[in-house]
Amino acid sequence: MRKPVRHVCTALLCAMLVGGGVAAHAAGIKEGLKIAFVPKQINNPYEVIADNGGMDAIKEFKGDGKVVGPSDAGASSQVSYINTLTTQHQEAIVIAANDANALVPYLKRAMDQGIKVVTFDSDTAPEGRQIFVNQANAESIGRGQIQLVSKLMGGEGEFAILSATPNATNQNTWIKWMQEELKKPEYSKMKLVKIAYGNDDDQKSFVETQGLLQAYPNLKAIVAPTSVGIAAAARYISSSPSKGKVAVTGLGTPNQMRAFVKNGTVKAFQLWDPGALGYLAAYAAANLASGTITGKEGESFDAGKLGKRTIGKSGEVILGPPTTFDASNIDNFNF
Repeated sequence: MRKPVRHVCTALLCAMLVGGGVAAHAAGIKEGLKIAFVPKQINNPYEVIADNGGMDAIKEFKGDGKVVGPSDAGASSQVSYINTLTTQHQEAIVIAANDANALVPYLKRAMDQGIKVVTFDSDTAPEGRQIFVNQANAESIGRGQIQLVSKLMGGEGEFAILSATPNATNQNTWIKWMQEELKKPEYSKMKLVKIAYGNDDDQKSFVETQGLLQAYPNLKAIVAPTSVGIAAAARYISSSPSKGKVAVTGLGTPNQMRAFVKNGTVKAFQLWDPGALGYLAAYAAANLASGTITGKEGESFDAGKLGKRTIGKSGEVILGPPTTFDASNIDNFNF
């Protein structure tokens, strides 16, 4: 069953911050652009923050934005929404893809009808979109996760990865780089014993955490490069005998992880600002739809409060490096 459409109705912090500079930020962007965001799943806390950032940007440049999407993160769950948006002749679709390949035929059909397609957070194959707005360099995210968990577990012992869905493009890319980093000599005493999948579902991720601890009694850490997974793992471990013995880290938002940092379950984790990611994706889509860019490498566009951004290889635009959050800085962030 489809969830209700979320329209632009959030507190427009970005617009307040830029004040009278909004007109300058929107230079070259047509007014009234119809832009739809399609998250992996409509009720995912991380996705809500990212989508709200996109809606804030759309309000800035006086567009018409909405968020539609499935309640589950299945590979084909976004197809019906893409088809509906194509029929509605949206001027741009901004999507966090649940599968790298399954969505491509439907997104190509949308592009054939003149609709601009931007992927963000999780990419499709390049032929499925014009631009991919990436959180950070995938290699640095993956390698950074191993570097962090190594510190947390003293550079030795068994650890597991708790991922989202088996087909999630971003998760699989990060895990590939995690495995590459793990080949370095300094990690010779660390062993990845399992990659588990919680399907970006809180309860399944919770149960998978329990299963990992039962199957691997010597486990020293769980790395969850998904905001749903890291919160579920921390929740389970916080009330189990493993608290203080099994490190939990990965990618999560400060607000969702604050209590677990405060109670000592989580020592450190990483993320970028998902709201800024959605904001950047909206500006990329608007510039595409306005004709100021085509998605080619080397082109630049104005992204409001984030300044000018340049399109890299394969149509990739990078937001910036992730931040490591711990007890010393987590109260400085509110998202």
